[in-house]
Amino acid sequence: MSENNGNLLEVKGLKKYFPIHKGFTRRVVGNVHAVDDVSLSLAKGETLGLVGESGCGKSTLGRCIVRLLAPTSGEIVFEGRSTGQLGSRALRPLRREMQMIFQDPYASLNPRKRVGTIISDPMKIHGIGDRNERKRKVEELLETVGLSPEHYNRFPHEFSGGQRQRIGVARALALQPKLIVADEPVSALDVSIQAQVLNLLENLQTQFDLTYLFIAHDLAVVRHISDRIAVMYLGVIVEVSPAEALYDNPLHPYTISLLSAVPIPDPDVEAKRETILLPGELPSPVNPPAACRFHTRCPYVQPTRCTTDVPELRKLGDGHFVSCHWAEKIKAGAIKPIESTPVEAERQDAPVEVPPS
Repeated sequence: MSENNGNLLEVKGLKKYFPIHKGFTRRVVGNVHAVDDVSLSLAKGETLGLVGESGCGKSTLGRCIVRLLAPTSGEIVFEGRSTGQLGSRALRPLRREMQMIFQDPYASLNPRKRVGTIISDPMKIHGIGDRNERKRKVEELLETVGLSPEHYNRFPHEFSGGQRQRIGVARALALQPKLIVADEPVSALDVSIQAQVLNLLENLQTQFDLTYLFIAHDLAVVRHISDRIAVMYLGVIVEVSPAEALYDNPLHPYTISLLSAVPIPDPDVEAKRETILLPGELPSPVNPPAACRFHTRCPYVQPTRCTTDVPELRKLGDGHFVSCHWAEKIKAGAIKPIESTPVEAERQDAPVEVPPS
């Protein structure tokens, strides 16, 4: 893997825009900036957690990486080979190496197919083994994920949510991939079941030498499973850091705000801590704020630079990158959070202006 700087995956300047159509002629009147110039990397055997609030583009980024969605621009390099602009036929061999676990265990399984067929279909599509060999492999996978081989002929509706997610994990493992994109795989499950599935994913990573991109909005879950964490806001990455360093030393105002809302199981510490409440609502990705995407809600916003200069994702520590002009001053306490933002930006969720006919 020396040809790719030791990384299994590299994403460079990835953008994904969804056009907005209007009228009978389906004119394009704007774009949803779902992912806007994102760069990140994944080393072999690593787990990168991707966090952010709903609508920030996490799932879209994951689907672009496995090419369920075609990126608008940018480059996706997997094992030294660029995959971002490959056609469906050229992508087919690479799809064996990249698989996805979906968020909803109820919607991601075909209710008309039996479990054995659901898990064996990827092997059949790629011409792996005969019918008996595939059946034996499926039974082994069911045991690997904590189910019984006797479940081979059952339908998805006969299983609980946690069991269905295990079926989804078995399907993702069927082709022995190197990279798995897990799109909020435990968010739809009960807390007790979440721990079981997380432990399963960790055991499978060791057993099969897997690399994970783990997408979630639960910061506690991400901390438990991730080696590094990337924080995403409105289509851009605002902070990347080793997991423990991010929780001990958050540098971006958005990350600081997120972590201030995570409860700490210590009554004395919790009583002294202040939760940072972000003003306003998430701006529309159709018309995102200029310069720093976070400046319309940032409790540390300054009247200079924040609204005029785009902050670069710069290195401020060992493996710690942050996209904020004032990160050092905020950490040193030289800039304090304010009650309300002094920069009253125009509302970003205004309707899209339609050009004249």
